[in-house]
Amino acid sequence: MKNDERKVALITGGSRGIGRAISKRLSKMGMAVVINYAKDIQSAEELAAEINKKGGEALAIKADVSKIEQIGELFDTVISRFGRLDILVNNAGIATYKRIEEFSEEEYDRMFNINVKGLFFCCKEAARQMADGGSIINIGSTVTRVMMPNYGGYAATKGAVEQITKVLAKELGNRNIRVNTVSPGPVDTILFRQGKSEEQIDHLAQMAALGRIGCVDDIADMVGVLVDEKSRWVTGQNILVNGGFAA
Repeated sequence: MKNDERKVALITGGSRGIGRAISKRLSKMGMAVVINYAKDIQSAEELAAEINKKGGEALAIKADVSKIEQIGELFDTVISRFGRLDILVNNAGIATYKRIEEFSEEEYDRMFNINVKGLFFCCKEAARQMADGGSIINIGSTVTRVMMPNYGGYAATKGAVEQITKVLAKELGNRNIRVNTVSPGPVDTILFRQGKSEEQIDHLAQMAALGRIGCVDDIADMVGVLVDEKSRWVTGQNILVNGGFAA
């Protein structure tokens, strides 16, 4: 499966929703894609098969990014199979929507373990094993820019993501590895629709200047722009991809 000229991209949570769209987008750009998943083997294997059938190169690998030892195994497998890693997209994440006063310690820990700890240690492995000139994209959220009830815990995790991005961009700049955050606004995914009525979703759509909910390709296309050589002077940034969403 090794191809010395083809860049290799790892997408955590890459089998569904935004991650699925990113996996497809990077494959269309000619990259070999590693589709990480935690539980849904069927979606991951089907996506890999679809990409391979179209002439791309894809591999599905199971790993729970909240477990540090599994992160190490994931990266080691990528390097073993492809011989290199050029792109990391930290997309894996979960959300619990409730008031801060209602949060349990278990809910808090689970969300931070995946959204922050998992991303942090994936970044650590990328810093160790990524090829010079590579690119890391961390998926954040527009909720860090607005005051929305029931988003306190989730917004806290994404605020941490933004700061990790800034520091890592500085640490890896001497290797020409760029690190950026892409922060979606409301995007039509299963995660977004969780616990929301159609009326609430319509209201959120009207809060955007463009008057609609985003689609997964809106985010995937921006990731494609940032990993491209044309964005070679862009690092340490948080790109809001939200249709002009404002509270």
